[in-house]
Amino acid sequence: MIELKPLWIDGEPFTAISVQLPKTTLLAVANDKGYIMCGALDVALLNEKLRDRGIVAGRAVGVRTIDQLLEAPLESVTFAAEQLGISRGMKGKDALLLMK
Repeated sequence: MIELKPLWIDGEPFTAISVQLPKTTLLAVANDKGYIMCGALDVALLNEKLRDRGIVAGRAVGVRTIDQLLEAPLESVTFAAEQLGISRGMKGKDALLLMK
């Protein structure tokens, strides 16, 4: 099952995405500039093979719900995210607010 829901953080619009797969759930929160995602996100791939795309993204591990994703510290972020002031250890929702 795939669930898409609008999500507002401090008045800023985002989309919360949840994809139920066998034995796991993929979680992401995105807007038109970037996204944060659960541990399935391969930040190294984005930084190395897709660096020229300038993808703004962050990864949080050990999360099982969108609420947990928003509150969790980011374990890794892309180079493009760092250029916006997003850093490892930052809460997911704080990183999203820098993606406006």
